[in-house]
Amino acid sequence: MTTNPEGLPSVIRHWIGGEPADSADGHTFPVADPVTNTPYAQAAAGGPADVDRAVSAAQAAFPAWAALGNRARANILNRIADAVEDRHERLAAFESYDSGLPITQARGQARRAAENFRYFADVIVALGEEAFRQGTDQISYVVRQPVGVAGLITPWNTPFMLESWKLAPALASGCALVLKPAEWTPLSASLWPEIFAEAGVPAGVVNIVHGIGDEAGQALVDHPGVPLISFTGSTDTGRHIIRSSAQHLKTTSMELGGKSPAVVFADADLDAALNSVVFGVFSLNGERCTAGSRVLVERPVYEEFTRRLAERAEQVVVGPPSDPATEVGALVHPEHYERVLNYIGIGRREANLIAGGSRPDHLTEGNYVQPTVFADVARDARIFQEEIFGPVVAVAPFDTEAEAIELANATPYGLAAYIWTTNLQRGHRIAHAVESGMVWINSHNVRDLRTPFGGVKASGVGREGGAHSIDFYSDSKIVHVALGEVHVPTFGGGSSR
Repeated sequence: MTTNPEGLPSVIRHWIGGEPADSADGHTFPVADPVTNTPYAQAAAGGPADVDRAVSAAQAAFPAWAALGNRARANILNRIADAVEDRHERLAAFESYDSGLPITQARGQARRAAENFRYFADVIVALGEEAFRQGTDQISYVVRQPVGVAGLITPWNTPFMLESWKLAPALASGCALVLKPAEWTPLSASLWPEIFAEAGVPAGVVNIVHGIGDEAGQALVDHPGVPLISFTGSTDTGRHIIRSSAQHLKTTSMELGGKSPAVVFADADLDAALNSVVFGVFSLNGERCTAGSRVLVERPVYEEFTRRLAERAEQVVVGPPSDPATEVGALVHPEHYERVLNYIGIGRREANLIAGGSRPDHLTEGNYVQPTVFADVARDARIFQEEIFGPVVAVAPFDTEAEAIELANATPYGLAAYIWTTNLQRGHRIAHAVESGMVWINSHNVRDLRTPFGGVKASGVGREGGAHSIDFYSDSKIVHVALGEVHVPTFGGGSSR
């Protein structure tokens, strides 16, 4: 069963120049909920003409928005946060209904979205610029200038929060923008227009074009009036965007896939490590880039830890996203559901299935899968190497610290890593040796918004977060000023002595 939230639209339209808009060619595409897989709305299917309209609107609005003082922009960002918080229940209901996230976890995403705007309001007011003095002869100073129209392409897992993650710093920096939400989960993005209007964001500063990635997303990447692309999504799509962006030498930030290790040593607090592993890979339906989906356990505690992990996985409550008791809801889309089931089938041939692996008996329809644990997974197994992006975890033993590091680094990805040990010297050694953009030692994925977010290898290019985000959405210009008489060698003026 599923519960339709109040105010569910039957049509989801673009938002261009401060007005709702249909696609230029009138095309739409169906949007379904993941519990019944029945379409509940039609969304405008954007293409090059719609993206061009949106970019033109952003270009027209950009000069006035960029010229606004930092404090004035910060005030608007705080009003956006207020408007998000005022809608938190409706937002959570939309997010849960559209993406299959459990309602309790969807509520958390609404709070985080508001915090992103408040945080970047603070950053843009407090952030200074650099100055350099060369004795008494010259002073040089740096000014940040917004790049212009930013193209933002966002994923379908926790869509509203991840949209806010890009919208907030882009707006704080003074950019106008075009947002292309994920086509599988456009519902919560339909709330942005009323939020921005209520907060006083000038028309055209934010534009939203819905559509299929190969059409609307590609048009945004290809548009010569968009000098910057921020993308979160799969590694294959990220590679394609970088190749396409080379034509116009665009600045890109790519937050891509992950196959993150959780390394558990025998001396660790096993209860804390177990709680972190279970929540880290099964919360958000396992559809999270930083999930610790490879659990590496030191051999003396391997059997105990693996057994307990399987027991906990079997006890995770799988059910309707709208039920507050649900811990894992429905996977976002039938296509993704089949992909996860295919990987489970591969895992059955590669390793030992010790928990889950199929649809729960009490759920006869919808994209449901019981949290799944594979043990004794070889390093060359596909379920060890490839991102599944669902509630599936691979467990493998190790004997030495060197082997733990080798296994942790034995995939193409390098986004996050989790280390559990009471030996902090060892924890720091491994944190420095693991090829990963982010590492947590005896900590569960708690982020400080001031820190850089991103990965290495196939997990991404560039960093966002804190001042790094402002730098990404800005161009730095250095201005050199002479303070006294200028002494320049004289060429062509006669005597060279």
